[in-house]
Amino acid sequence: MRKIRRMTSTTHPPTAVGIIGLGAMGLGMAQSLRRAGLEPSVFDIRADIAARFAEQGGTACLSIKELGSRCNIVISVVVNAEQTESVLWGPEGCVAAMRPGGVFVMCSTVDPNWSIRTEKLLAEKGILYLDAPISGGAARAANGEITMMTSGHPDAYALARPCLDAMAAKVYKLDNQAGAGSRVKIINQLLAGVHIAAAAEAMALGIREGIDPDALYEVITNSAGNSWMFQNRMAHVLAADYTPHSAVDIFVKDLGLVLDLARASKFPLPLSSTAHQMFMQASTAGFAKEDDSAVIKIFPGIELPQKKT
Repeated sequence: MRKIRRMTSTTHPPTAVGIIGLGAMGLGMAQSLRRAGLEPSVFDIRADIAARFAEQGGTACLSIKELGSRCNIVISVVVNAEQTESVLWGPEGCVAAMRPGGVFVMCSTVDPNWSIRTEKLLAEKGILYLDAPISGGAARAANGEITMMTSGHPDAYALARPCLDAMAAKVYKLDNQAGAGSRVKIINQLLAGVHIAAAAEAMALGIREGIDPDALYEVITNSAGNSWMFQNRMAHVLAADYTPHSAVDIFVKDLGLVLDLARASKFPLPLSSTAHQMFMQASTAGFAKEDDSAVIKIFPGIELPQKKT
């Protein structure tokens, strides 16, 4: 494994790049590309979001197919494999429109075997594929500081590198074929999901024991028990803001992928299994589309912080 050295966009010729999906991460990534002078084409099912982005530079496309015809690098930042399938092969998908020799950069959290199959299918069409899940959150995406866990053919890196450099502070090259990037992302999601579940459990117990939640947050974030997820997600709980930066159902999906990966090799994951059940409980209780910190709502008999007026 080696980390790709960050390079300035001026060391590369202009590149025709497009981003599909302008959510919390995709929008920031598109902004980073624009800031690097790459003037991306963009598509989102919310046409107004794409149009507003293009007002400051770049091009809002009316369809995925149009974007594919304009770009030799297509970056997909959608939720899951099912949506990525639609982006690629749907009636208005980009594969039919992309030029041979282009590269499709897949940034979702998916089954590694799905990623391996997709690389092979695209190779039959003369299209390169980069297995490139992402991490870092919306703020880092907006600053061009995400982490990318990547694997793919060297030719895919050669073409996509100026875009990767513009979007990420750290780009890890894990293998010369698809699959490794997705495996590492799944392990990252194991830790992320378990940490969120543990943070929610700890905050819930503190509230039940009569500890002021703001005081508890202050102490834990300055003590050895802190984690990035506790600091980030429990701030949402204190603000009573469950706007979905990453929704409960994302971790229903991602921890499901974690368990599927381990089940195939009969590897036990007791903490992941428990965390998955917690997110499943939150989802079925009506919190599926809320921020993943809403997993704290499964604990009975506690009075959660309310929005300050």
